[in-house]
Amino acid sequence: MIILDDHFHVDPFKGLFLEAVKQFHRAGGTHLMVVYKTAHDYGFPGLKAEDFINAMDFHVELVDRINRETPVKAFAVVGVHPAEFDYLAREKGLEYAENEVMKALEHAQKLCLEGKAVAIGEIGRPHYEVPPEIWKASIELMKYGMSLAKEADCAVQLHTESFDEEKFRELGEYVKEVGIKPYKVVKHFSPPLVKVAEEVGVFPSIIASKKNIEEAIKQGNRFMMETDYIDDRRRPGAVLGPKTVPRRTKAFLQNGIFTGEDVYRIHVENPRKVYGVEVEE
Repeated sequence: MIILDDHFHVDPFKGLFLEAVKQFHRAGGTHLMVVYKTAHDYGFPGLKAEDFINAMDFHVELVDRINRETPVKAFAVVGVHPAEFDYLAREKGLEYAENEVMKALEHAQKLCLEGKAVAIGEIGRPHYEVPPEIWKASIELMKYGMSLAKEADCAVQLHTESFDEEKFRELGEYVKEVGIKPYKVVKHFSPPLVKVAEEVGVFPSIIASKKNIEEAIKQGNRFMMETDYIDDRRRPGAVLGPKTVPRRTKAFLQNGIFTGEDVYRIHVENPRKVYGVEVEE
């Protein structure tokens, strides 16, 4: 059975790194979307485009190591986290920060075009309160990242504040404005609003808590599952532990909450459509 976690971080400095991936595999997991953390997490200051570029290249190397040293098939997702933009804007000024992040996002696009990554992310807007000018600039950078993804015909993974139906519809307007294929836009850390996301056209990647996935599957199987595992020894199992997606998938199948068709759609067909990747053995 193929089981994919759509949003999983690794940290070779503060986390378990390959051991976390092996835990995922031992629980029955087979494929991972491994998402860039921050330049700072990877030992770079995060004060210029070069820092983000070096951090993305380092991230791609980590994903290569997962593919070489574990049985799991991993795909890289690279971008500039909205909190990094916020930090840079406060440290160096808004215009400087926008220019540096745009250059870095262009490198993310290059990695996707070279086949070293499959999506630009996580990009978007901060999940906490920021000054209005940083909020507005974050939206423009999110749209710029989407436009780069549109050119490269790759996906984007979005990090945002907590979402509801109204915010999904607002996102739908940005998607239309940019002209990216809506199903290539993944709302990471999505609430279980499967029907609303389908109406808007974007793809929800839902935190794999029991309650969330029970609610999601009532509305259909057009979603992906994620842990947002952050791989930090100081916060073990945050946001959810590495074994969660395989364990939850197998338990739901065993208990008749998922059908075999649901599992195939969630873990094989949906990622294939969104990312253009082949996950079948």
